Amino acid sequence: MLDLRSQEWLEPFLLSVGALIVALLLFGAFMMLQGIPPLELYSALYIGSFGTRISIENSLTLAAPILLAALCTLIAARVGLLVMGGEGAIVLGGLGAVLVGVALPLSSPLLGSLLCLLAGALFGGLWIAMAGGLKRVRGVNETISTLLLNYIAIAILNHLISGPIRDFSQTLKAQSWSIPSYFMMPNIPGWSVHWGILIGILVCVLLHVLLRHTTFGFSMDVVGGNNRAAQMAGLPITSIVVISCFLGGAAAGLAGAIEVVAVHGAASESLVVGFGYTGILVAFLARQKPLAVIFFALLMGGIAASGGLLQRRFDVPYAATAVLQGMIFLCVLASSALSGRILPERKSK
Repeated sequence: MLDLRSQEWLEPFLLSVGALIVALLLFGAFMMLQGIPPLELYSALYIGSFGTRISIENSLTLAAPILLAALCTLIAARVGLLVMGGEGAIVLGGLGAVLVGVALPLSSPLLGSLLCLLAGALFGGLWIAMAGGLKRVRGVNETISTLLLNYIAIAILNHLISGPIRDFSQTLKAQSWSIPSYFMMPNIPGWSVHWGILIGILVCVLLHVLLRHTTFGFSMDVVGGNNRAAQMAGLPITSIVVISCFLGGAAAGLAGAIEVVAVHGAASESLVVGFGYTGILVAFLARQKPLAVIFFALLMGGIAASGGLLQRRFDVPYAATAVLQGMIFLCVLASSALSGRILPERKSK
């Protein structure tokens, strides 16, 4: 007999996979109108994503920040909030890593890297926790506030790298001071992939344990499932909501810190490339399941990595993969609507 938990996990996963397949078919039809054979398109998508060692390394590198950014939306969703502030938390996390990395007079590479990552997580966590507090104290819609906070975070970044913390030795683009080179995170031995992907996977596993096997995780589900029942049970709803938002923001802030410590070495507009928004799509695909985030983040990282190959082979804009992501998002929303109508009818029979 099938375990109830596995059934609850499998059904949403299959819905998301079905939405992905439909989106790929629609994308193939769209590109066919441009004169591109669908089979050649799908072959290029596979090769650019996971067909070669280089493409796998690129996919893993891009998946790392997407994976952590997805948790910003996913964790808040467990308490009934729709948070879309991952992009802003990534930016603040990157800035936090730079400010701490430049200010610390440390000679220990490991300790310096860890403190930079913790600072990024703290900055991102406080940024999203602010939205959770506004929701509970003032009734401010968290979706609108976090979207606006994204623009505020980007404005703060642009202001700081344009003057107060700008490295004027870099003339090609505006960027902050660089963290010490010995604070930079090394690659996984034998791979051109930094340790950020393994950190992200570890965070997802720890979050799964938190949600499934702790009283706090159960309290989050109660608050998200029935706010009135949570009040009657005497749960501290405001504290649970703010802590959940902090944890989600900390995950996205950690993503920004990793981008600084493992990739760029400084804060610049390179932090604002849409990882936070792709993370929202991954969170919707994962349907509040942290372990499912790992699979879908790798998939979205692969799709993003294949953009260059599609551009070279078919002479289409690099943003063609953004069209595919948009189609996936629409299909996920449609699948959720259909499951809400069809599945209850099927279960009642």
